Amino acid sequence: MSKSQHRAQLSHDLIVGMQVCVVRVLQVLQISYQHIVIWLKGGNLRSFIGLFLVGAILSLAIASCAGNRAFSQPADIKLKLVSFSVTKVAHDQIIPQFIAKWKQEHNQNVIFEQSYGGSGTQTAAVIAGSQAADIVHLALPLDVNKIQQAGLIKPGWENRSPRNGIVSKSVAAIVTREGNPKGIKTWADLAKDGVTLIAANPKTSGIAIWEFLALWGSVTLTGGDETTALNYVTKVYKNTPILTKDAREASDLFFQKNQGDVLINYENEIVLGKKTGAKLPYIVPSVNISIDNPVAIVDRNVDQHGTKKVAEAFVDFLYSKAAQREFAKLQYRPVNPTVTQEVVSQYPQIKTLFTSQDLGGWDLIQKKFFVDGAIFDQVQAAKKVSAI
Repeated sequence: MSKSQHRAQLSHDLIVGMQVCVVRVLQVLQISYQHIVIWLKGGNLRSFIGLFLVGAILSLAIASCAGNRAFSQPADIKLKLVSFSVTKVAHDQIIPQFIAKWKQEHNQNVIFEQSYGGSGTQTAAVIAGSQAADIVHLALPLDVNKIQQAGLIKPGWENRSPRNGIVSKSVAAIVTREGNPKGIKTWADLAKDGVTLIAANPKTSGIAIWEFLALWGSVTLTGGDETTALNYVTKVYKNTPILTKDAREASDLFFQKNQGDVLINYENEIVLGKKTGAKLPYIVPSVNISIDNPVAIVDRNVDQHGTKKVAEAFVDFLYSKAAQREFAKLQYRPVNPTVTQEVVSQYPQIKTLFTSQDLGGWDLIQKKFFVDGAIFDQVQAAKKVSAI
């Protein structure tokens, strides 16, 4: 709805409210008329009491009208946003802009409650009810699908927002130490002896799933078979002594505590690290995966909280040029076509960019790689055996 439409709606609501008030006062007067006449014909004391009661009745009617005018100054509304760890910096810039816009258009304050953490952990918390999210902005569609399967989000969530529900994008990048002493240039180099990789855990982190799929797809989508891919990722994870719970913890371990030779992370997270002083070289492999971050309204919760309208407006705002430019400033790859054209030259070009669909889609990916006993668990088991 445009600003002019919002103003017209507000004016209409005010006029309707005034009409309701007038009708209510007239109804009170009509009902009281006969009693007023009788009271006034009586003695002085009775007349005084009658007039006093009339005044009280009218005061109550007017007060009731004033209460009905509250729609013109609605109470504050709270909105709970649950997101994955590395989006906080972007939302810190976007949310104040939305709050100001909503206030101007609706004369209502929106108070955001925010939570950030590993995407898998956040998803589990929403399903369990410990995070009563109105909106989720997660690291991968698989996590939104899990919330849908739990009955909190209606099927077809990806069709209710632009770009199939994807609101931010990135690709995978490899960070090395100064001078790149291990000679890391491609995905294949991560399997070399003597390389220590810092990575997150796919059981709790969205980036961990994306990096696993990037490793696997770098083999299977460039001519290699699945046996070759399994051997390769097994070697890579043997080079990974610790799996952190999320992308931010992996970054802190690598940048702040100086652990590991190599870090795989979101391209945008690495750029943010450079802005905060962690100026280390990184490679964006020319064979890469499109890291697609979805947003969705948690239908059951917005219905219970009465926040559906403002939640829908915030999701729409995330696709706006203003919000997408904030994502782009932090090196996310925007999904708004206008903003994409504005910043396309700022990003390294990818020769082979594959997606989750190229790997079979999320249902197959989950069953094949990440359920208990699937390929990732097999890789971890092989890692433990080799360590004995």
